[in-house]
Amino acid sequence: MQNIKEARNPYHPDVAIFLTIIPLISAFNYYLTYSNIQLSWFLLLTFIIDTAQGYLAWWGVRSFIFYLDRRIPHESGVRFRLIIQVFTTLVIGLVIIAVLTEITSLIAKGEMAPLSFYTVDLFIISIWFFVINGIYIGLRYFNLWKTSEERRLEEMKLKSNGVMVKQGKQELRFTFEELAGFCVEGEYSLAVHNSGKKYYLDQSLDKLEKTLPSTLFFRLNRQFILHRERITGFKRADNGKIIVQAGPMENVPSEILVSRTKAPAFKRWFRPD
Repeated sequence: MQNIKEARNPYHPDVAIFLTIIPLISAFNYYLTYSNIQLSWFLLLTFIIDTAQGYLAWWGVRSFIFYLDRRIPHESGVRFRLIIQVFTTLVIGLVIIAVLTEITSLIAKGEMAPLSFYTVDLFIISIWFFVINGIYIGLRYFNLWKTSEERRLEEMKLKSNGVMVKQGKQELRFTFEELAGFCVEGEYSLAVHNSGKKYYLDQSLDKLEKTLPSTLFFRLNRQFILHRERITGFKRADNGKIIVQAGPMENVPSEILVSRTKAPAFKRWFRPD
């Protein structure tokens, strides 16, 4: 079960985006710069070098944006922050590209980069840094909106404060505080009361999981969802797995294995500080 993402990268998934588009930007720059492109090993080598330079320049810009988030957060004044960000990242990006290009030219040719690099190439590249800033600004505000929606949904789940269960012909509602968790036995999904008594559910754990407040419940594995108050701690197991320790109660094992893939999410959920 995913809880609201604390300590989330406010620009996620920027890394995946730029790892993909920077080679495309390099290819487009070649199309704009050269009128007669012929495929060759030399062209491939220069393309790889230019793309690597693009990655380094982007990483420098990205690192500085995160630095600005700490020193001049958007909350201190959006307009001022954006002006500072756009100007400084443009300068940083162009300086990185220029320095790397000069180093490459000196190594490969023994001479400085031609004047056309500064009058044509850098001008074209500068436009892409405005695009990069636009993407980062868009990602930030999209993620802010997404986070607010997650919180709103979480609040709605908390307000519902309960789960419907079955006992014979009766249908009962238990509050979240009354439930130790949920489990699967055979083909049935069950709610486990704090007393240890089990009640049948009308829905699968997969569907139920989406309706539960993630601040209170965690899906440990295919078989168990437990309330935070019923978990006393965890210990490490082999191959990155962990064993979650539950307080003594009937119908819930004292130790539950959590897979390597779920272990990091559980640790963040269990100790959010």
